[in-house]
Amino acid sequence: MAEPEHPQIYLLTPPAFKLAAFRDELARVLDKVAVACVRLDIASRDEATVAQAADTLRDVAHARDVAIVLSEHVGMVERLGLDGVHLKDGARSVRSARKALGPDAIVGAFCGTSRHDGLSAGEAGADYVAFGPMRATELGDGAAADYDLFAWWSEMIEVPIVAEGSLDLESVQKFRDATDFFAIGEELWSAEDPAAAISELNAIILGE
Repeated sequence: MAEPEHPQIYLLTPPAFKLAAFRDELARVLDKVAVACVRLDIASRDEATVAQAADTLRDVAHARDVAIVLSEHVGMVERLGLDGVHLKDGARSVRSARKALGPDAIVGAFCGTSRHDGLSAGEAGADYVAFGPMRATELGDGAAADYDLFAWWSEMIEVPIVAEGSLDLESVQKFRDATDFFAIGEELWSAEDPAAAISELNAIILGE
């Protein structure tokens, strides 16, 4: 993903969904605003379930010239015609994923709140580094990625940065000048009207 002039939306699927209904919902959202990338973030470890979801959502995304990546399952990316992989273990798997998928695939890494992991991921060949969550919660260790991390990274490091986790309209407004992408998932799909919610969010991202 090329570094954008303004922050762009990086869309995450829910961990579980009814495929036909979600396919249509995703299409409505992608038709509403410009989206840089979709991540199939399905929790299932059943290969057939992942493959069926990937086949269906790939067609929705690619019909709109939107890239689609898969969380974690590096070995399935090429077979399913996807654009890359998102890794959740910081920098640990970046080098091997890059070797497996080649130079043209998207390889991204979630690095929590660790600047060190982010730098290591970038050096290993990650196309983007995601930090988060954006607000303190009781999940995990409760730590949040602070604004100073994003501001420093945006000024000093060329690898694009993604803000991910526990986003709301307030945090989007706060971080929009210090990030390249906002990874939006459950925050969107839990809304009564995701297409309307994405429009509101996009307006804040663009400062409208």
